[in-house]
Amino acid sequence: MHPRKRKNASSVRLVGALTAQFRRSARLTQRELGERLGLHEETIASIEQGRRPLKPDLAEDLDRILETKGALAVAVANMPEVDKFPVWAAEFIDYEREAIDLSTYENQVVPGLLQTEAYARAVFRSVVPLLGDEEAERRVSARLERQCILHHKVPRTLSFIISEAVLMDHLGGGTVHAEQLRHLRLCTDLPGLSLQIMPFGRQTHAGLEGPFVLLETADHEHLAYVEAHRGSMLISDPDEVSILARKYAMLRTQALNPDETKGELDRLLGER
Repeated sequence: MHPRKRKNASSVRLVGALTAQFRRSARLTQRELGERLGLHEETIASIEQGRRPLKPDLAEDLDRILETKGALAVAVANMPEVDKFPVWAAEFIDYEREAIDLSTYENQVVPGLLQTEAYARAVFRSVVPLLGDEEAERRVSARLERQCILHHKVPRTLSFIISEAVLMDHLGGGTVHAEQLRHLRLCTDLPGLSLQIMPFGRQTHAGLEGPFVLLETADHEHLAYVEAHRGSMLISDPDEVSILARKYAMLRTQALNPDETKGELDRLLGER
């Protein structure tokens, strides 16, 4: 399993700016260029704004269409790379923001997209070594900003499977815990969103190796994302993504179905 190496952020922005300049020189709009490449104009905009790295094969196609004599391909080939992803890799966040389908399995903490502000703050207050107040609040704000994907004008397909153990922890205390449970129950009624609880007492379990995320981009590229204590991986290899997709399919059959999950959340809230 090999992580996709993340390009240096400033280099990504530079290549994006070059792409925009070459496009304008060719007197093409983002939509027109996207049509020639078979891509949505938002994909072109993401590249030009430095929110999405330019891939080598696409750089070659752009050089051909924009008649830039290989300039973009050379720029991409010589961009400095970062070997290890931080816990919330910028590239993954960009893909997450634009994903049309997102599937998350979590057995340690409520997924970031479903966390309340108070719960997110409790999560970052639990980080070791401890974070300073300013850094903790910056991370809370960044996490909440990501949640716009839940309320997109055209609903995305979002699936979450959460271990029951996650719901038993009281991060931040009883009040924060109760608020988080209520928030999860409200989320179960959002259009396009499916939430399932993996109950205690299973005799078989497809997710014993830990949490992961699967996503499908607007260009129908299938990726996976896995985190560890000191790094993270964005996986693009089709074989590896397929293995995790099969794990997720099995997890969906082993977890409570969405209606049973609503009932379980109602039960947990009623016991308080």
